[in-house]
Amino acid sequence: MGLSTTTAARWVERWERQQQLYAVDREERFEVIADLVEHVTRDRAVPLVLDLGSGPGCLAARLAARLPTADVLAVDADPLLLELGSAHYGPALRYVRTVIGEPGWLDALALERPVDAVVSTTALHYLGTQTLRGVYRELAGLLRPGGILINGDHISPDSTKVSELALDIGRRRSERSVLPLVEDWDSWWAGAAADPELARLLSHRADAGRPHCEGNDLTLSGHVALLRDAGFEHVGPVWQVGPSHVLAALR
Repeated sequence: MGLSTTTAARWVERWERQQQLYAVDREERFEVIADLVEHVTRDRAVPLVLDLGSGPGCLAARLAARLPTADVLAVDADPLLLELGSAHYGPALRYVRTVIGEPGWLDALALERPVDAVVSTTALHYLGTQTLRGVYRELAGLLRPGGILINGDHISPDSTKVSELALDIGRRRSERSVLPLVEDWDSWWAGAAADPELARLLSHRADAGRPHCEGNDLTLSGHVALLRDAGFEHVGPVWQVGPSHVLAALR
């Protein structure tokens, strides 16, 4: 028996709220990413878009709404988050479970044509530098000429002093948020664990809600160097608030 739409809606809404703690001006960042995807795919009849580390598909759903003819894949390793998204957003998205960066992870996508856009938000910082290097190369191979990779994440400026300023700006912007942010990552997962309707999906998780995190300390120039080495000719930031960047790379 699948999740009820009511349960899924409740938990996706809570997910959206807690994620605002970890992404400064999250909605604006989503809008910028959607604008970029729309620009690059404006001449494509059925754009193919991947959202990597999608969680329940919050960004993917926004892209599907913006681009109603697009084929949007929400890609994540977590069975609970994928099931919540599938029950909440329905057939607007395709959901794929795979662990980004593991050997053979692309096979699960079963792609039959080049990709127009790959997006990711607050996810790729979990990957170690060498893993991310390989993922960037693999994604360059998936994208059509003129396709785009967009990474919205915590990316530090190259200067330590400027990075300190960016962190302070991000903190100030978060404190001025009009929304009461009362739930964080740990409390969301604790609440989900206490919901009996989610028990079946939680039992399939081996990590108790905590993704494996190699992590990397790449600054902006470090990401740019990896992307250029992977084959992306045009790379650079198109938006920044505090430490939160949107980095675009064109194939």
